[in-house]
Amino acid sequence: MESFNHQYLGKELARDVFNHRGVLVLPAASRLDENNLRLLTSHRIYLDPSDVADRRGKSKEFQKAVDSGTLAMEQIFETARHTKSIPMMELRYEVLPFIQAVSESNDFYGVLETLQSKDDYTFRHNIAVGILSTLLGKWMGLGQDHLMQLTIAATLHDIGKVVIPEEVLNKPGKLTKEEFDLVKQHTTFGYEIIRKTVGTNHNEALVALQHHERMDGSGYPHGIPGDQQLEISRVVAVTDVFHAMSSDRPYHKASPLYEILRQMEENVFGVLDPFICRLFIHKMMESMVGNLAELSDGRLGEVLLIHYHDPLRPLLRVEDTFIDLSRERQLEMVRIIQR
Repeated sequence: MESFNHQYLGKELARDVFNHRGVLVLPAASRLDENNLRLLTSHRIYLDPSDVADRRGKSKEFQKAVDSGTLAMEQIFETARHTKSIPMMELRYEVLPFIQAVSESNDFYGVLETLQSKDDYTFRHNIAVGILSTLLGKWMGLGQDHLMQLTIAATLHDIGKVVIPEEVLNKPGKLTKEEFDLVKQHTTFGYEIIRKTVGTNHNEALVALQHHERMDGSGYPHGIPGDQQLEISRVVAVTDVFHAMSSDRPYHKASPLYEILRQMEENVFGVLDPFICRLFIHKMMESMVGNLAELSDGRLGEVLLIHYHDPLRPLLRVEDTFIDLSRERQLEMVRIIQR
């Protein structure tokens, strides 16, 4: 039966695969290389067409959806710029369906590829944060109504930037103190725009106001601690930081994915909600299973298993040996190489 699974060589799993004891063998989006196919066969797991996906086809589908959503978001921003109100019908029918469709996918790497900013960062960033926040909300087990509120709030979190001059938003160099103080006001501008828009609720407005606040009260605009912030505001804070750092901007290049996760864990970007941030990091690392990691000693290894207690130090297979980075602390991963 090993040859039966071999027909799916090079494809990806469309779902998590468990053995007869309920133990996870391979997570969704794992690439079916020779080793993974042998692993499935050793557990007497035999795939059918519904278990696999063609990554290239999915990536094109994601790209089309995100590009369409980004274009619609640009038009929504333009309307809000002139009217200081959000066209909610356009948002609900031209943007949210794209976000919900893409967030249904288990192909996390495919989703990330489509979210990389082109020359439309301001608009694509809102789509990206909407998708990532929706995924994170699902991982947290939010109810449907709460999840929809999160999706809308995340997609509109930066709407206040319509009030900020474009030459300030897109300035290639470092902002002056006066310019940065102006940019920080996008939180209060966004709050007022959403609050005054028919068809929104106060929590969605609060997310626009609070998504730059931090757990220790070091954020802005009001410096409130985490226990005074909405949970969905803390979700958006995590995904907002992640996508901003993983995108090319006028004033900085995108950082490597693994480096962003390491810095998020170390609170380099300010104190984020530890539970939400850790869940995000763990799910991100799970999506790397089956890919290659470069180690600090120059060797390459396949990511096999993510430890719940230490997700950034997984179990790797390097040639014919296994290396558990959670035990071998002298080694580190320096980058992930997508297969």
